[in-house]
Amino acid sequence: MTITRKALAGFAGLAICAVALAACSNSPTDTPAADDGGVSIDEAHSVGAMEDFGVGVTFRATEPVDFSIMYRDHPNYPVKDDWSIFQHFADDQNVTFSRTDIPMADFDQKKALLIGSGEATDIISSTYAGSETQFVSGGALLPVSDYFDYLPNFMQKIEEWGLEDDLDNRRQADGKIYHLPGLREAPDVQYSVVIREDLWEKAGITEDPATWDEYLEQLEKVKQANPEIDYAMSDRWTDSQPLGSLLSVMAPNYGTAAGWGYSNTWYDTKAEKYVFTGTTDEYKDVVTYAADLVAAGVLDPEITQSDDQAVQKFVSGRSAAISGNTQALAEYRAKLSDAGRGDVPIRLISVPGGPAGSNMASGRFTSGLLIGSEAADKPYFKALLQFIDWLYYSDEGLEFAQWGVEGETFTREADGTRKLNDDIAWSSINAGAPKLLNADFGYSNGVFLLANGSSRDLVLSMMTDEIAQWTEEQLDAKEQLPTAPAPLLDEIELEQTSLLQTQLTDAVQSATASFITGQRSIEDDWDTYASEMESLGASQLIDTVNTALERGRNTSAE
Repeated sequence: MTITRKALAGFAGLAICAVALAACSNSPTDTPAADDGGVSIDEAHSVGAMEDFGVGVTFRATEPVDFSIMYRDHPNYPVKDDWSIFQHFADDQNVTFSRTDIPMADFDQKKALLIGSGEATDIISSTYAGSETQFVSGGALLPVSDYFDYLPNFMQKIEEWGLEDDLDNRRQADGKIYHLPGLREAPDVQYSVVIREDLWEKAGITEDPATWDEYLEQLEKVKQANPEIDYAMSDRWTDSQPLGSLLSVMAPNYGTAAGWGYSNTWYDTKAEKYVFTGTTDEYKDVVTYAADLVAAGVLDPEITQSDDQAVQKFVSGRSAAISGNTQALAEYRAKLSDAGRGDVPIRLISVPGGPAGSNMASGRFTSGLLIGSEAADKPYFKALLQFIDWLYYSDEGLEFAQWGVEGETFTREADGTRKLNDDIAWSSINAGAPKLLNADFGYSNGVFLLANGSSRDLVLSMMTDEIAQWTEEQLDAKEQLPTAPAPLLDEIELEQTSLLQTQLTDAVQSATASFITGQRSIEDDWDTYASEMESLGASQLIDTVNTALERGRNTSAE
């Protein structure tokens, strides 16, 4: 795989150490703003910027500007120079790009190499929070919190959607924020369990389970009523983590984190401090429940099987349930149709509740972007911030990035409902149409659309009626867990805990799989397992995290 860069002189100097980078100094932009302690941008760095830019104003550079961007090239929609989205950026916003195109499979690694070698672009796309921390001390990234005054759409949504605490959690040890996240008006709810509705009805079950305990009872009834199946549930998304999706969906309703969402640190709201997740009673309860599914003979013990194996079992009728999400539902239906079984009814069930209630995980931030620190020295710096604010955070920019251009890719009905052109497909909408909204036009593209649609309206607008109804039911029925305070670890603490985090996570995942499959007894071996985690540094990790948390609290109180 290769990296190409438009209007850039190659990929040199990657061996340069990140610590050799120095933060910009004596920049004309480094004039503190008089009112809020931010940084003001002078005229020399306002080329192309609009004087009247603000919420509700369409961004158009006052003269042509060209921004450099680190572009994550997705294999499902490889970048094309003649995409409609690029044409409209040029024609309507007066913006073009010098791209560094990096294949998705290599993106994180190559992105880190470019930033570390001093080759950071103006816009660094498709970046998750936390990945910026290693580059903060070297000065390679822009502290975007210094320039929030120039991001009016971003700040409006932070305030209107009540995301102030989430934003505050993005601060680094120096008190500044470097990562611009994608924002969601409503929590992201996609994952649950997909069931064979006909097999459920054969067992006399017509209602979704209210709790996970009730789900176990339903699986037992389904297996009894359908003896031809191997297991009532055979799960996918298990090869990288045991039952990664299922445990992640369950965990919020057990008061913990597990599966894909597992983290070694869990904030205890009553004690107001962090605890080691993998040995809490709540985590033990989740593991015990999954082990009970296996022991009852209703869950396939092959919890490290490939996706293909699990899906084939479901499609062929050897299982009656499988983890899924709002996209996988269409995938399963297509495979059933290909197998000549297109009449098999399947659907997502509502996420069952648990001992901790009926909840959704905290957090309405998603992947975002970084800005290279050298962008502050560019003559178009202010215009760059305005463009970013318009595209990623304004209502108009979000609709453009999601749907494209009215009259070209979609139409708007009298009631305001958007309708994708019949010859264009997106996910389950117009399936089988000859053109794809992302691959042929560049819209609904993770590089230019953080959070895949920020507002609740936009998220629901790209769903089929079935999926939109299911999503709204989850959002209306469940409570989002509060955002935990972020401990601001300094560079030394991060280095000290990095190895601990890795070895503890690996050990927890390995033990979790052994407990679920019965290779280890939860009743007999849990205390031994907890001691193993202690010997690997669980207390050391938690002590370091809580020390940083308390330090941050004391600093805030001063």
